[in-house]
Amino acid sequence: MAAEGGLIVSVSGVRGVVGEGLTASAALAFASALGTHLGGGRIVLGRDGRPSGSLLRHAVLAGLLEAGCAVQDVGVAPTPTVGLAVCRLQAAGAIQITASHNPAPWNGLKLFGGDGRVLAADEGRRVRERFEAGDFRRAPWSALGTVEECRRAEDWHCDRVLELVDAPRIRAAGLCAFLDANGGAGGPLGRRLLEAFQVGAVCKGYHADGCFEHAPEPTAENLREVAPLVAKLGADVGFALDPDADRLALIDEMGRCIGEELTLALAVRFRLSRARGPVVINMSTSRVVEDVAAGFGCPCHRAAVGEANVADRMLETDAVIGGEGNGGVIDPRVGLVRDPFLGMGLVLNLMAETDLTLSELVAELPVYHIVKDKYDLDPGRLSELFQVLEGRWPEARTNRLDGLRLDWEDRWVHVRPSNTEPIVRVIAEARRKDEARDLCRAVGAMLQN
Repeated sequence: MAAEGGLIVSVSGVRGVVGEGLTASAALAFASALGTHLGGGRIVLGRDGRPSGSLLRHAVLAGLLEAGCAVQDVGVAPTPTVGLAVCRLQAAGAIQITASHNPAPWNGLKLFGGDGRVLAADEGRRVRERFEAGDFRRAPWSALGTVEECRRAEDWHCDRVLELVDAPRIRAAGLCAFLDANGGAGGPLGRRLLEAFQVGAVCKGYHADGCFEHAPEPTAENLREVAPLVAKLGADVGFALDPDADRLALIDEMGRCIGEELTLALAVRFRLSRARGPVVINMSTSRVVEDVAAGFGCPCHRAAVGEANVADRMLETDAVIGGEGNGGVIDPRVGLVRDPFLGMGLVLNLMAETDLTLSELVAELPVYHIVKDKYDLDPGRLSELFQVLEGRWPEARTNRLDGLRLDWEDRWVHVRPSNTEPIVRVIAEARRKDEARDLCRAVGAMLQN
């Protein structure tokens, strides 16, 4: 990752404040880099609902068309829908215009390969190098690309989710759900699926206009005014999406946020009840998923943080499900992209089949507490600091796959540089919150010395 003039450039794309770090010219250049890297061909283009997406769409189109690409524009669409469209259209790749969970002034470009998943690190690195070198293909006037609207992608996604869940079972359960899409791209599809499930639904912010009613990341803090509405409206479950709809947070029937980490755990529980097989999670995901997998006699593998890394490991292990603890559920039957819509279906299926409330299902899970901190630190110092941390806790199992992870029987801590921000993240988990907090603080103190 590199930050240039406020523009954050990584192997997965670019991100920045629109008009400052991220400009139309930067978006055009990055689109040119991807179009050149893919050698033209069919490219899917989508965006979340942010108003700045309209500006960036024109810039991205200019770069792709100049590179000779045939653009299939799916319009405002969730990120997993873009990935699915790549496969259905047999495209060479895609660009999703989104800043994910960043605040409203931000936007960015997320890149996909021809397999319908976020561009692998090696390919992303080559695109970034081409962007930085300004090495782009300039097609002559007679070979410029084309653009065509494609508005079928959401239909494909909806149909696929309905194929993969037991919709009749959900319909028979008589459940009621609350959906907070917060003006993001997932509102229309989320509402449509709940209606197809015949779930009594109340939807808030389902117009994909990018007008966020609260901070966009679906954390407990940001949902503090939304969560009580679930109990007030008598809903059985609350679903909250981030702006590009690749993360899913859950709220129980009493109006309590249960944490994004447990979204994946519950989805894994239902999926493994139907098909046993390997599970893949990233290095910072809660151990509760490992425990759920072990309860079904299934292995759980860890990958470096990042959706592309989890997808790579899922392919290597032939995993039946995977994801990340940020509410990202990845089911390869839909695609190797975090998909909250199938996640919603799996959770509703679990509730319908067990006849348990969401709070009762959560109570059956092992209890862990995660504490997350971040520090401004020169990444160049990390190697030396990792040695210091290993020396401080020689009894812990060490893993250097992604930064440094130290594991004990009852707790763990993970220290790594962020892929999207110029910071170092420290994440600890333990059976008791004070133990996780103390571990996080101890590591933080050593990093700051």
